[in-house]
Amino acid sequence: MKFIAKIETQNLILRPYLNDDYRNWLSAFNNRYPSQNRFDKGKMDMSECTEEWFKSLVNDHQERAINDKEYIFGVFRKFDSNHIGFVDFSTLIRDNFQWARMGYTIHNQFWRKGYGEEAVTGAINFGFENLHYHRIEAHIDPANLPSIGLAKKVGMTFECIRNSFILESDRWIDQCVYYINKE
Repeated sequence: MKFIAKIETQNLILRPYLNDDYRNWLSAFNNRYPSQNRFDKGKMDMSECTEEWFKSLVNDHQERAINDKEYIFGVFRKFDSNHIGFVDFSTLIRDNFQWARMGYTIHNQFWRKGYGEEAVTGAINFGFENLHYHRIEAHIDPANLPSIGLAKKVGMTFECIRNSFILESDRWIDQCVYYINKE
């Protein structure tokens, strides 16, 4: 069994990665600009990301989706098929909650073109309609103003700051919680 999905917006296609996406995916990472802020990794060493490594990654993504743990969508521009980023959902709990966490990344060479808002809006709609989430949250570092701005633009509401919520670089950091419900 395979998880097959396609989210189409005006300018973008979001879908699970395929093995054939390797060169396009790698090119996007290799063409990143230097880091633009402390939340942007900028150029990265991709030497360990071989085609075999990528195939394993694609298989892992498929397994996570089939098991309803995580759904990872590559974001591709329609007019040239360039890989411009990714959006992901992690299922936090189903049962009476239908609750997920969402993450998003647009490669910095594609910033300030409206792609983030378009991709996240399309993904949220898909999360509600196709993955049957009731609540979708974004957990954002309080200092990451561009990400907070995007969450607000797509209609997410600030709920709280969860103190010492996530472990990053061997330290527990606070996270702002933004959410959107299906209705």
